[in-house]
Amino acid sequence: MRHPPVPADWASLPDEDLLNLRMCDLPLRIEDTLAERTNQLRQELDAAGIRARVHFYLAEEWFTPDGATAIAIPFYLAHPRLAKLEEAQMLEVEGGEYESCMRILRHEAGHAIDNAFKLRLRRQRRTVFGSYKKPYPESYSPRPYSKSFVLHLDSWYAQSHPDEDFAETFAVWLTPGLDWRARYKGWRALEKLEYVDELMRSFAGKPPLPMPEYQVADYDCLNVKLKNYYAKKRKEYEHSFPDFYDKDLRQLFDAGEGVEGRVLASVYLRRHRRELENAVSQWTNENKYRVNQLLTRLIDRCDRLHLHIKTYDPKQNIQVAAYITTLVTNHLFTGKFKRTK
Repeated sequence: MRHPPVPADWASLPDEDLLNLRMCDLPLRIEDTLAERTNQLRQELDAAGIRARVHFYLAEEWFTPDGATAIAIPFYLAHPRLAKLEEAQMLEVEGGEYESCMRILRHEAGHAIDNAFKLRLRRQRRTVFGSYKKPYPESYSPRPYSKSFVLHLDSWYAQSHPDEDFAETFAVWLTPGLDWRARYKGWRALEKLEYVDELMRSFAGKPPLPMPEYQVADYDCLNVKLKNYYAKKRKEYEHSFPDFYDKDLRQLFDAGEGVEGRVLASVYLRRHRRELENAVSQWTNENKYRVNQLLTRLIDRCDRLHLHIKTYDPKQNIQVAAYITTLVTNHLFTGKFKRTK
Protein backbone atom coordinates (compact mmCIF):
# COMPACT_ATOMS: atom_id res chain seq x y z
CA MET A 1 0.00 0.00 0.00
CA ARG A 2 1.44 3.34 -1.10
CA HIS A 3 1.12 6.26 1.25
CA PRO A 4 0.54 9.81 0.00
CA PRO A 5 3.57 12.12 0.19
CA VAL A 6 3.94 14.34 3.21
CA PRO A 7 3.07 17.94 2.32
CA ALA A 8 5.89 20.46 2.47
CA ASP A 9 3.96 22.45 5.06
CA TRP A 10 3.31 19.44 7.31
CA ALA A 11 4.41 21.36 10.41
CA SER A 12 1.51 23.79 9.95
CA LEU A 13 -1.13 21.05 9.72
CA PRO A 14 -3.78 20.88 12.46
CA ASP A 15 -3.42 18.02 14.93
CA GLU A 16 -6.18 15.99 13.27
CA ASP A 17 -4.36 15.93 9.93
CA LEU A 18 -0.90 15.52 11.45
CA LEU A 19 -2.02 12.42 13.34
CA ASN A 20 -2.76 10.70 10.03
CA LEU A 21 0.88 10.86 8.94
CA ARG A 22 3.44 8.11 9.51
CA MET A 23 6.43 8.95 11.66
CA CYS A 24 8.86 7.45 9.16
CA ASP A 25 7.56 9.74 6.37
CA LEU A 26 8.31 12.94 8.26
CA PRO A 27 11.54 14.73 7.24
CA LEU A 28 13.22 14.47 10.64
CA ARG A 29 16.94 14.56 11.35
CA ILE A 30 18.76 14.40 14.65
CA GLU A 31 21.34 16.74 13.16
CA ASP A 32 18.79 19.55 13.07
CA THR A 33 17.02 20.09 16.40
CA LEU A 34 19.03 17.70 18.60
CA ALA A 35 22.59 18.28 17.39
CA GLU A 36 23.55 20.59 20.27
CA ARG A 37 22.41 18.05 22.85
CA THR A 38 24.03 14.99 21.27
CA ASN A 39 27.24 16.92 20.67
CA GLN A 40 27.33 17.97 24.31
CA LEU A 41 27.00 14.37 25.45
CA ARG A 42 29.82 13.30 23.16
CA GLN A 43 31.98 16.13 24.49
CA GLU A 44 31.28 15.06 28.07
CA LEU A 45 32.27 11.48 27.24
CA ASP A 46 35.41 12.68 25.47
CA ALA A 47 36.34 14.85 28.45
CA ALA A 48 36.03 11.77 30.66
CA GLY A 49 38.39 9.87 28.35
CA ILE A 50 35.71 7.44 27.18
CA ARG A 51 36.42 6.47 23.59
CA ALA A 52 33.31 4.41 22.91
CA ARG A 53 31.42 5.94 19.99
CA VAL A 54 27.78 6.50 20.92
CA HIS A 55 25.24 6.60 18.08
CA PHE A 56 21.82 8.21 18.11
CA TYR A 57 18.62 7.41 16.26
CA LEU A 58 14.97 8.43 16.39
CA ALA A 59 12.45 6.02 17.86
CA GLU A 60 9.15 5.94 19.73
CA GLU A 61 10.71 6.40 23.17
CA TRP A 62 13.93 6.75 25.13
CA PHE A 63 15.83 3.49 24.95
CA THR A 64 19.23 1.84 24.63
CA PRO A 65 19.12 -1.54 22.83
CA ASP A 66 20.71 -4.38 24.73
CA GLY A 67 24.29 -4.92 23.60
CA ALA A 68 24.44 -1.71 21.53
CA THR A 69 26.03 1.71 21.91
CA ALA A 70 23.05 3.34 20.20
CA ILE A 71 20.68 5.65 22.07
CA ALA A 72 17.09 6.01 20.91
CA ILE A 73 15.67 9.52 21.20
CA PRO A 74 11.89 10.07 20.95
CA PHE A 75 10.93 11.33 17.51
CA TYR A 76 8.89 14.20 18.92
CA LEU A 77 12.06 15.92 20.14
CA ALA A 78 13.28 16.25 16.55
CA HIS A 79 10.83 19.04 15.69
CA PRO A 80 9.02 21.70 17.74
CA ARG A 81 5.71 20.90 16.02
CA LEU A 82 5.90 17.27 17.13
CA ALA A 83 6.84 18.31 20.67
CA LYS A 84 3.71 20.45 20.69
CA LEU A 85 1.64 17.48 19.49
CA GLU A 86 3.17 15.26 22.18
CA GLU A 87 2.19 17.77 24.85
CA ALA A 88 -1.35 17.99 23.47
CA GLN A 89 -1.70 14.21 23.46
CA MET A 90 0.14 13.29 26.67
CA LEU A 91 0.22 16.61 28.57
CA GLU A 92 4.00 16.49 28.93
CA VAL A 93 7.13 16.20 26.79
CA GLU A 94 9.69 13.91 28.38
CA GLY A 95 13.09 15.47 27.79
CA GLY A 96 11.60 18.54 26.18
CA GLU A 97 13.67 21.01 28.19
CA TYR A 98 17.39 21.13 27.47
CA GLU A 99 18.58 20.14 30.93
CA SER A 100 15.99 17.38 31.37
CA CYS A 101 17.03 16.00 27.97
CA MET A 102 20.69 15.99 29.00
CA ARG A 103 19.85 14.13 32.21
CA ILE A 104 18.15 11.39 30.20
CA LEU A 105 20.95 11.29 27.63
CA ARG A 106 23.54 10.80 30.39
CA HIS A 107 21.41 8.02 31.84
CA GLU A 108 21.13 6.26 28.47
CA ALA A 109 24.85 6.78 27.94
CA GLY A 110 25.36 4.74 31.11
CA HIS A 111 23.60 1.81 29.45
CA ALA A 112 25.56 2.33 26.21
CA ILE A 113 28.93 2.38 27.98
CA ASP A 114 27.86 -0.64 30.03
CA ASN A 115 27.27 -2.42 26.70
CA ALA A 116 30.46 -1.13 25.07
CA PHE A 117 32.75 -2.57 27.73
CA LYS A 118 30.46 -5.45 28.81
CA LEU A 119 30.61 -4.16 32.36
CA ARG A 120 27.65 -6.19 33.58
CA LEU A 121 29.75 -9.33 33.22
CA ARG A 122 32.28 -8.09 35.78
CA ARG A 123 32.02 -9.70 39.19
CA GLN A 124 32.65 -6.48 41.11
CA ARG A 125 30.03 -4.63 39.05
CA ARG A 126 27.50 -7.29 40.05
CA THR A 127 28.64 -7.08 43.67
CA VAL A 128 28.21 -3.30 43.79
CA PHE A 129 24.97 -2.97 41.82
CA GLY A 130 23.42 -6.42 41.71
CA SER A 131 22.83 -8.88 38.88
CA TYR A 132 21.63 -7.68 35.49
CA LYS A 133 19.71 -10.97 35.25
CA LYS A 134 17.20 -9.79 37.83
CA PRO A 135 13.82 -9.49 36.08
CA TYR A 136 12.51 -5.98 35.50
CA PRO A 137 9.47 -5.43 37.73
CA GLU A 138 6.15 -4.16 36.37
CA SER A 139 6.22 -1.67 39.24
CA TYR A 140 8.43 -0.94 42.21
CA SER A 141 8.01 0.67 45.61
CA PRO A 142 10.96 3.03 46.12
CA ARG A 143 12.30 4.09 49.47
CA PRO A 144 12.40 7.89 49.09
CA TYR A 145 14.78 8.47 51.96
CA SER A 146 17.26 5.74 51.08
CA LYS A 147 20.86 6.91 50.82
CA SER A 148 21.97 3.80 48.99
CA PHE A 149 21.01 5.23 45.60
CA VAL A 150 21.79 8.44 43.73
CA LEU A 151 19.03 10.89 42.82
CA HIS A 152 19.03 11.76 39.14
CA LEU A 153 15.83 11.01 37.20
CA ASP A 154 12.41 11.29 38.83
CA SER A 155 10.64 8.58 40.83
CA TRP A 156 13.88 7.36 42.46
CA TYR A 157 14.55 5.47 39.23
CA ALA A 158 17.87 4.05 40.43
CA GLN A 159 15.89 1.76 42.75
CA SER A 160 13.94 0.08 39.95
CA HIS A 161 16.63 -2.38 38.77
CA PRO A 162 20.42 -2.98 39.12
CA ASP A 163 21.02 -1.89 35.50
CA GLU A 164 19.13 1.36 36.13
CA ASP A 165 21.09 1.85 39.34
CA PHE A 166 24.31 1.65 37.34
CA ALA A 167 23.04 3.98 34.60
CA GLU A 168 21.82 6.54 37.14
CA THR A 169 25.12 6.41 39.03
CA PHE A 170 27.06 6.82 35.79
CA ALA A 171 24.89 9.81 34.84
CA VAL A 172 25.60 11.56 38.14
CA TRP A 173 29.31 10.81 37.78
CA LEU A 174 29.34 12.24 34.23
CA THR A 175 27.40 15.45 35.00
CA PRO A 176 29.71 18.45 34.43
CA GLY A 177 30.30 20.73 37.39
CA LEU A 178 28.67 18.40 39.90
CA ASP A 179 30.74 17.75 43.02
CA TRP A 180 29.25 14.31 43.59
CA ARG A 181 31.65 13.55 46.45
CA ALA A 182 30.29 16.52 48.40
CA ARG A 183 26.71 15.94 47.27
CA TYR A 184 26.66 12.31 48.44
CA LYS A 185 28.99 12.57 51.42
CA GLY A 186 27.83 10.15 54.10
CA TRP A 187 25.65 8.22 51.64
CA ARG A 188 26.19 4.56 50.77
CA ALA A 189 25.63 5.66 47.17
CA LEU A 190 29.05 7.32 47.33
CA GLU A 191 30.66 3.86 47.27
CA LYS A 192 28.93 3.21 43.94
CA LEU A 193 30.11 6.55 42.57
CA GLU A 194 33.68 5.85 43.67
CA TYR A 195 33.50 2.46 41.96
CA VAL A 196 32.24 4.01 38.70
CA ASP A 197 34.94 6.67 38.91
CA GLU A 198 37.66 4.04 39.36
CA LEU A 199 36.19 1.90 36.59
CA MET A 200 35.92 4.73 34.06
CA ARG A 201 39.45 5.90 34.84
CA SER A 202 40.70 2.41 34.08
CA PHE A 203 39.10 2.64 30.61
CA ALA A 204 40.25 6.19 29.88
CA GLY A 205 41.70 6.38 26.37
CA LYS A 206 41.08 2.71 25.65
CA PRO A 207 38.88 1.50 22.79
CA PRO A 208 35.77 -0.52 23.64
CA LEU A 209 35.46 -4.22 22.96
CA PRO A 210 34.66 -5.27 19.37
CA MET A 211 30.95 -4.94 18.61
CA PRO A 212 28.75 -5.49 15.54
CA GLU A 213 28.84 -2.52 13.17
CA TYR A 214 26.10 -0.02 13.91
CA GLN A 215 23.30 0.00 11.35
CA VAL A 216 20.50 2.51 11.88
CA ALA A 217 18.14 0.27 9.89
CA ASP A 218 18.41 -2.31 12.67
CA TYR A 219 16.54 0.04 14.97
CA ASP A 220 13.95 1.50 12.57
CA CYS A 221 10.54 1.12 14.23
CA LEU A 222 8.68 4.24 13.08
CA ASN A 223 6.50 2.69 10.38
CA VAL A 224 3.27 3.65 12.13
CA LYS A 225 0.78 6.50 11.94
CA LEU A 226 0.95 9.06 14.70
CA LYS A 227 -2.68 8.45 15.68
CA ASN A 228 -1.98 4.73 16.17
CA TYR A 229 1.14 5.50 18.15
CA TYR A 230 -0.73 7.76 20.55
CA ALA A 231 -3.67 5.39 20.86
CA LYS A 232 -1.26 2.67 21.96
CA LYS A 233 0.69 4.98 24.24
CA ARG A 234 -2.41 6.24 26.00
CA LYS A 235 -3.55 2.64 26.52
CA GLU A 236 -0.20 1.65 28.03
CA TYR A 237 -0.26 4.61 30.39
CA GLU A 238 -3.95 4.36 31.14
CA HIS A 239 -3.37 3.93 34.86
CA SER A 240 -1.56 7.25 35.10
CA PHE A 241 -2.93 9.27 32.20
CA PRO A 242 -5.16 12.09 33.50
CA ASP A 243 -8.26 11.11 31.48
CA PHE A 244 -8.64 8.16 33.83
CA TYR A 245 -9.78 10.47 36.62
CA ASP A 246 -12.41 12.38 34.65
CA LYS A 247 -15.42 10.22 35.54
CA ASP A 248 -14.55 10.29 39.24
CA LEU A 249 -13.94 14.03 39.27
CA ARG A 250 -17.27 14.72 37.63
CA GLN A 251 -18.92 12.79 40.46
CA LEU A 252 -16.98 14.71 43.11
CA PHE A 253 -17.58 18.12 41.57
CA ASP A 254 -20.06 19.84 39.24
CA ALA A 255 -19.42 20.82 35.64
CA GLY A 256 -19.97 24.30 34.27
CA GLU A 257 -18.30 27.66 33.82
CA GLY A 258 -18.95 31.05 35.30
CA VAL A 259 -21.61 29.93 37.77
CA GLU A 260 -22.15 32.69 40.32
CA GLY A 261 -21.44 31.70 43.91
CA ARG A 262 -19.37 28.68 42.94
CA VAL A 263 -15.69 28.00 43.63
CA LEU A 264 -13.53 26.35 41.00
CA ALA A 265 -12.58 22.83 42.04
CA SER A 266 -8.95 23.52 41.15
CA VAL A 267 -8.95 26.59 43.40
CA TYR A 268 -10.52 24.55 46.20
CA LEU A 269 -7.89 21.80 45.87
CA ARG A 270 -5.05 24.32 45.86
CA ARG A 271 -6.40 25.99 49.01
CA HIS A 272 -6.67 22.66 50.85
CA ARG A 273 -3.66 21.01 49.24
CA ARG A 274 -1.41 21.04 52.30
CA GLU A 275 -4.01 19.67 54.72
CA LEU A 276 -5.12 16.98 52.24
CA GLU A 277 -1.51 16.02 51.59
CA ASN A 278 -0.72 15.78 55.32
CA ALA A 279 -3.87 13.83 56.21
CA VAL A 280 -3.58 11.30 53.36
CA SER A 281 0.14 10.80 53.99
CA GLN A 282 -0.43 10.29 57.70
CA TRP A 283 -3.12 7.63 57.38
CA THR A 284 -1.74 5.77 54.33
CA ASN A 285 1.93 6.08 55.29
CA GLU A 286 2.57 7.09 51.68
CA ASN A 287 5.31 9.55 50.81
CA LYS A 288 4.08 13.15 50.57
CA TYR A 289 5.86 13.63 47.26
CA ARG A 290 3.76 10.95 45.58
CA VAL A 291 0.55 12.33 47.11
CA ASN A 292 1.60 15.76 45.88
CA GLN A 293 2.07 14.38 42.35
CA LEU A 294 -1.40 12.90 42.43
CA LEU A 295 -2.93 16.17 43.62
CA THR A 296 -1.15 17.99 40.80
CA ARG A 297 -2.80 15.69 38.26
CA LEU A 298 -6.23 16.13 39.82
CA ILE A 299 -5.91 19.92 39.93
CA ASP A 300 -4.88 20.01 36.28
CA ARG A 301 -7.83 17.87 35.22
CA CYS A 302 -10.28 19.99 37.23
CA ASP A 303 -8.97 23.05 35.39
CA ARG A 304 -9.35 21.40 32.00
CA LEU A 305 -12.85 20.12 32.78
CA HIS A 306 -13.98 23.47 34.27
CA LEU A 307 -15.28 21.80 37.44
CA HIS A 308 -16.51 23.71 40.48
CA ILE A 309 -17.99 23.12 43.93
CA LYS A 310 -20.75 24.73 45.96
CA THR A 311 -19.34 27.26 48.39
CA TYR A 312 -18.79 25.96 51.93
CA ASP A 313 -19.98 22.42 51.27
CA PRO A 314 -19.10 20.62 54.56
CA LYS A 315 -19.08 17.22 52.84
CA GLN A 316 -16.52 18.19 50.20
CA ASN A 317 -13.39 17.72 52.33
CA ILE A 318 -14.46 14.25 53.46
CA GLN A 319 -15.35 13.10 49.96
CA VAL A 320 -12.16 14.39 48.36
CA ALA A 321 -9.93 13.03 51.14
CA ALA A 322 -11.63 9.62 50.90
CA TYR A 323 -11.17 9.56 47.12
CA ILE A 324 -7.47 10.48 47.25
CA THR A 325 -6.90 7.98 50.06
CA THR A 326 -8.48 5.26 47.92
CA LEU A 327 -6.16 6.03 45.01
CA VAL A 328 -3.07 6.15 47.22
CA THR A 329 -3.95 2.95 49.08
CA ASN A 330 -4.36 1.15 45.78
CA HIS A 331 -0.94 2.44 44.71
CA LEU A 332 0.66 0.97 47.81
CA PHE A 333 -0.60 -2.50 46.88
CA THR A 334 -0.35 -2.44 43.09
CA GLY A 335 2.14 0.28 42.16
CA LYS A 336 -0.62 2.06 40.22
CA PHE A 337 -3.15 4.71 41.15
CA LYS A 338 -5.76 3.01 38.97
CA ARG A 339 -8.63 1.57 40.99
CA THR A 340 -10.17 -1.82 40.35
CA LYS A 341 -13.58 -1.33 38.79
